[in-house]
Amino acid sequence: MRFGGLVAVGDLTFNAGRGDITALIGPNGAGKTTVFNCITGFYKPTEGRIALRRNAGLSDQTIRSLTTSGSQWTADGENAVFLLERMADQDIAWHAKVARTFQNIRLFGGMTLLENLLVAQHNTLMIASNYTVGGIFNLPGFRRAREAAIERAAYWLDRIELLDRADDPAADLPYGAQRRLEIARALCTGPQLLCLDEPAAGLNARETSELNDLIRFIRDEHDVSVLLIEHDMGVVMEISDHIVVLDYGQKISDGSSEHVRTDPKVIAAYLGVEEVEEAEELHTREAGS
Repeated sequence: MRFGGLVAVGDLTFNAGRGDITALIGPNGAGKTTVFNCITGFYKPTEGRIALRRNAGLSDQTIRSLTTSGSQWTADGENAVFLLERMADQDIAWHAKVARTFQNIRLFGGMTLLENLLVAQHNTLMIASNYTVGGIFNLPGFRRAREAAIERAAYWLDRIELLDRADDPAADLPYGAQRRLEIARALCTGPQLLCLDEPAAGLNARETSELNDLIRFIRDEHDVSVLLIEHDMGVVMEISDHIVVLDYGQKISDGSSEHVRTDPKVIAAYLGVEEVEEAEELHTREAGS
């Protein structure tokens, strides 16, 4: 991804496995949020491909054909592949089922908690209302869709322990509760891939522990893959199945938490170039033990 002469992300390749929690980490300015913006359609990458596979039943030949066809996606029953770099941001959310949160919380502060979660289900409700007519006359199809939307919202409010505040304005919540509500709102879209941009920022130790439990629950109980940007290394090392490390827009490490923790390049990126020799010595000693 280039901005004029600046290469914000260069020659980056990584896989985020289905059902995995994949962490994207690195120092400030490494290009992590730029990657998220490319995945979710806020930016269109200057070149390259971002493929999201739903299940794995399509052959490699089918995927190659999609790449050369100019199409945005191909599907066969439950199996599908989406080329996100070709899709508009609203289509990535609606068709590819990708949802995200942001570094800075973007709730609708004047709306209630319940209304925030119903807004996330706007597309479904609009279709059920036949684009307002069914809603105006409260037709049976719209009533059923609205009841299902409220039930889904109530489920997630209960899961984040905010059901008793469903009718309170979102702006009245403390910071940590707003973080959880933003994640719940993203989940009300029914994502296959959930992108969390620094969800632990500003949380205390108890809130961070609750966040870890919530992310695991999302992955384990709802089969949602998670892509995570986070500076809290305690969170990253505790819950991640796979970690990708960026520095100045380049990938410098890719693997398990144990691999990344002891990688001299990662240690040098966080501690400074003068620490490279010490980091390499540490890596050599641990590899020999």
